[in-house]
Amino acid sequence: MRAGLARTDRLSRKHTLHRAVLNSAGLKHERNRTMKLAIIGQQDFGKSVLEAFLERNDEVAGVFCAPEKPGAKPDPLRTAAEERGLKVFQFSSLKVPEAHEALKALNVDLGVMAYVLQFAPDSFVQLPRLGTIQYHPSLLPKYRGPSSINWPIIRGDTRGGLSIFRPTEGLDEGPLILQKTCDIGPDETIGEVYFNKLSPMGVKAMLEAADLVFAGKHTETVQDESQASYEGWCRDAEARIHWSNHVDFIYNLIRGTNPAPGAWTTLNGKKVQIFDARKHLFRRFADVAGKIGEVSEVTEASFKVTAQGGVIEVLRARGEDGKKLAGGEFARTNGLAKGTLLGT
Repeated sequence: MRAGLARTDRLSRKHTLHRAVLNSAGLKHERNRTMKLAIIGQQDFGKSVLEAFLERNDEVAGVFCAPEKPGAKPDPLRTAAEERGLKVFQFSSLKVPEAHEALKALNVDLGVMAYVLQFAPDSFVQLPRLGTIQYHPSLLPKYRGPSSINWPIIRGDTRGGLSIFRPTEGLDEGPLILQKTCDIGPDETIGEVYFNKLSPMGVKAMLEAADLVFAGKHTETVQDESQASYEGWCRDAEARIHWSNHVDFIYNLIRGTNPAPGAWTTLNGKKVQIFDARKHLFRRFADVAGKIGEVSEVTEASFKVTAQGGVIEVLRARGEDGKKLAGGEFARTNGLAKGTLLGT
């Protein structure tokens, strides 16, 4: 999944909200004993989950995160854990005996997987006393796979959500513990859906699921394979704009890849990424302006490109060697004018 974009400024009221969840579930007495955890994850979402458990005084015995690639910035989860003096483990694979030995030695109640891109075998996730729980930003069994936030938006879905489940060796196929739903607005981007909804909801759901498992009050529901779907990565190849597609499809692609990986087209053979945009439908034949893929208008703030059924008004774009610019500024800087053809 492309999670790892989580922000922590939404967690200030988390403790009060979570206490209400505990009381309503009849679990308050279970919190008299501290939960001992291992956090397995990376990036900002992993950091947010770590901080949420520490804030309510759970014991984090150790943190597992993937090694950074050469030249990459320090992983936010690793940095946060080290600042708090926690044990940090960075194994090239969670399948190696050393990873198993490290987790077993921690003697934890529960493993918590928060944005994990490494494969975690059953022999690893079953080591904690109560096993392991994992976060996935879709309503499983739909949208199994690593880009499960991109694809619902690209497909024009109006509802999304998250799942907390038991990891197995089948990717995102384990039994469900709980799910939370959210709306996907017609103009929302992947960044907005994730930062405003799926990330803060996911942190709270991790706390809720951990408490249910710790208290022995959770349920595990086998996923309905008849409703399952799997999609792979949404990367550069998948984010290319084909102007001959319907304007609805193009607009959803732009939304579903903003900010990453960024929908793109070409101008004189060079890549142009398109971020913020609007769509305008043609209501009658007389409204059609220009050919498919042609710039039909340049304004102070934007430029418009013709597609099937309407135009895409580009509000923010970036060239191969430049920075993100307002659409109108990008057009003036790069010589776009009415009649310029994109995508060739």
